[in-house]
Amino acid sequence: MSLLGLETLLFVLAFALLVGGVIGSLTPQVPGALVSLAGVYLYWVASGMTEPGTIVLALLTLVGLLTWAVDIAGGAVAARVGGASNWTAALAGVVALVLFFVTGPLGILLGVAGTVFVVEFYRQEDARGSAKAALVTTVGMLASGIVQALLTASILVTMVAVALL
Repeated sequence: MSLLGLETLLFVLAFALLVGGVIGSLTPQVPGALVSLAGVYLYWVASGMTEPGTIVLALLTLVGLLTWAVDIAGGAVAARVGGASNWTAALAGVVALVLFFVTGPLGILLGVAGTVFVVEFYRQEDARGSAKAALVTTVGMLASGIVQALLTASILVTMVAVALL
């Protein structure tokens, strides 16, 4: 394979990673932000470490790390705000992951809401508090996913602009 062919392959792979990062940000247990950053850095290496420039590279890295933090902490923060325990949030994440493979995206929502409600009701014997925790956790998880998708999409759009300009 010629050098030009390898360079083209690396650019295509970089954009595949960038698109995969956006998709991954909407998929449970896939670190979309890290996939996006892998695309950014692969493009940077393929360009001879010239594109994107240092400032843009640093900003994209910060956006990627912020997105990763939202991915890691979003559900747990929402659970705590809703009144659920960290243990409940972790259990809800596991149940949602299993149900995702059984029922798809709907399983994630039902798994989180149902698990938080049942576990919190068991812990506190308060139906209203358990329902609030389940609702806030589910809405927070959805909001976290939307924020991650928007941030990884902004990385993709920026890299398209870098490639075209």
